[in-house]
Amino acid sequence: MKKSFLLNMGPSHPAMHGVIRLVLELDGERVLGAEAEIGYLHRGFEKQAENDVWNNVIPYTDRLNYVSPLLNNVGYCLAVEKLMKLELPERCQVLRTIACELSRITDHLTCVGASAMELGAFTPFLYLMKAREELYFCIDRLTGARVTTSYTRIGGVKADMPPDFPERVVAAFRVLRESVKDTEALLTRNRIFVDRLKGVGVLDKETALAYGVTGPLLRSAGVPYDVRRARPYLVYDRLDFEVPVGTTGDNLDRYLVRLAEIEQSLRIVEQCFDRLPPGPVAVPDAQLLDAGLMADLGKRGKTGHIFDARAGTDPVLEGSGEAEKPLIAADQPDSVLPPKEEVYNSIEGLMRHFEIVMPSRGIVPPPGEAYAAVEGGNGELGFHVVSDGRSRPWRVRVRPPCFFNMAVLHKLLVGSTVADVVATFGSINMIAGELDR
Repeated sequence: MKKSFLLNMGPSHPAMHGVIRLVLELDGERVLGAEAEIGYLHRGFEKQAENDVWNNVIPYTDRLNYVSPLLNNVGYCLAVEKLMKLELPERCQVLRTIACELSRITDHLTCVGASAMELGAFTPFLYLMKAREELYFCIDRLTGARVTTSYTRIGGVKADMPPDFPERVVAAFRVLRESVKDTEALLTRNRIFVDRLKGVGVLDKETALAYGVTGPLLRSAGVPYDVRRARPYLVYDRLDFEVPVGTTGDNLDRYLVRLAEIEQSLRIVEQCFDRLPPGPVAVPDAQLLDAGLMADLGKRGKTGHIFDARAGTDPVLEGSGEAEKPLIAADQPDSVLPPKEEVYNSIEGLMRHFEIVMPSRGIVPPPGEAYAAVEGGNGELGFHVVSDGRSRPWRVRVRPPCFFNMAVLHKLLVGSTVADVVATFGSINMIAGELDR
């Protein structure tokens, strides 16, 4: 009589990233049952958010899916803006769309590259990480940070894009397309790679829908659900792009769907650059004053020197001046940070800046609740925010797509082998910061 036995796989296992424990019931190498234990990276995001002013929650969102933080930034701000009924300028919406798609690409590059590496294909990992690095340079130029960006603000974005940003992105896209092409040449028709993925970790559409699965995992099963199409936000309803879908819902389909989505994201960004409204044109004779000097002159009352000057800020703050502000932020002074010129040369601007960001101050949305969702790297990323009319949220709730994808993992593992667990788990693209929060 054969007996099954239990095997702990993780959290101290390279493929489990130190944050997941799988309890596998095995008959030899065959998986008879599986149970996923989560909670190893719980940070209390939602309770942290309820103990800080509305704007100061944005850096916490960076740490949810830290592979695509810009998507988290935008999702949270959309929910608060919906609650406050803020109307964003067109240029701001397009900039947010560009940031979202760059972030989605980095997410998919990481997933495909890391999953291939865990199956022994190290060269594609290097190709895709090289491409991701090019995008990180672009994101750094736009936001001032590579990963934890905190780029959005309630009512806008931190700053306008630099003048050379489109050229940098186009150059990065050339490297990216070449890297993806090389990766496909190595993997997509590679017999060993295909045999490891095809017919493994199959998820049918009925099970996916029953578990609330979204994102590439759902689309690989043949369901063309994408938040950008189903409930358009920003400028997605005015862009031309396809929603790639699979047929069998196995690990190979998930790999192919993510590669196809990378190309669609490239198309979206290119269209955004084409339709981006004109940016500010600097006045030729405008004096450029160092921000520190401007602040010193303002303190001494020498305002005559600074009324017609522009603030020469730190590179991280470039594009957040008076000329750019109407194009990147809503026209609501009590909720949106003032231009840097106002902050540096007037006590009123300085006070308004600190009123918005200081503890027990900040913006005050009307009592009520709102839900907004974006298409995250792993599916529908939603934020439900509740206001009781104070300067901090009464309740913040996140719908993390990883949670639902992990809930169905045990269904995908049954019937496969222990070696297949690594491939299937990698195709889920679990990000613990989002899963456990």
